[in-house]
Amino acid sequence: MENKIPLLVIAGPTASGKTACAVELAKIYDGEIVSADSMQIYKGLSIATAKPTKEEMQGVPHYLIDFLEPEQAFSVADYVKLAGERIREIHSRGKVPILCGGTGLYISSLVNNVIFDDTETDGSVRKRLEEEAKTLGGHALWERLREVDPETAEKVHENNLPRVIRGLEVFETTGIPLSQHKVNSRREKSPYNACIIGLTASDRQYLYDHINRRVDVMVENGLIEECRVFYDSFTPATAYQAIGYKELVPYFEGKAELCECLDKIKQESRHYAKRQLTWFRRVDGIQWVETDKFDSFQKIIENIKNIIAKSEIM
Repeated sequence: MENKIPLLVIAGPTASGKTACAVELAKIYDGEIVSADSMQIYKGLSIATAKPTKEEMQGVPHYLIDFLEPEQAFSVADYVKLAGERIREIHSRGKVPILCGGTGLYISSLVNNVIFDDTETDGSVRKRLEEEAKTLGGHALWERLREVDPETAEKVHENNLPRVIRGLEVFETTGIPLSQHKVNSRREKSPYNACIIGLTASDRQYLYDHINRRVDVMVENGLIEECRVFYDSFTPATAYQAIGYKELVPYFEGKAELCECLDKIKQESRHYAKRQLTWFRRVDGIQWVETDKFDSFQKIIENIKNIIAKSEIM
């Protein structure tokens, strides 16, 4: 265990206060933050994906935020590789790596050192599929994916063209559905000595109220304008899936009223938080902090510090 890298993980549902806690803990323990958010990795949509602002970062270095083009596909295997590199680099400088985010699959795969089998693909196949998408349309390709790999098609929106093409590319190149490739992964000995803190609330309505208020603040900060620019600038892409953007598309297309779309954002955010909590409850060793039981932010931090001290990761 003494050779393992100490890793502090701040996890939890959307709007649970992860960023503020991670930044405060980074200041206390001389740490740097690696994001574990599958939408914040993309450039643009800073408000919609709730990327921490420069002010919120308070000078603490953050990694794996705002570095991918919206049309780029990015797998869990890609994340585990890049996040692992960042964590090792942070540790090599004598700093404490802090993983912060709400994408459970990213966190579990990294902490448990899940190794994904390499899937060899053919660039010429991808190019042909991209050309077919231009002539036949994305829906036709999605229908084809549904025939050969219904499990992947069910999880991928038909407008998410990079992932549709990826699914077809893997099947055409290997003869094996992408969903089966994902099964062919394995755990290896983890290089991390992790302390996983889960932020939640004892009263679910408390969390939902926070989510609703955060959406209102996002709108005040320019959410509609940001998403309009994104809508006008990009063809459908992986980042299309971001809650806060995809619900506004019907408004931009003239198919729905703005108030309906904003209500939908709040509803989808609440549903997402519920799914996140369900996922994190299955994580081995997670230690929950119910933030609504404390009357100040500092008391929440003190509680987390006590958990870290007992974990003896540092």
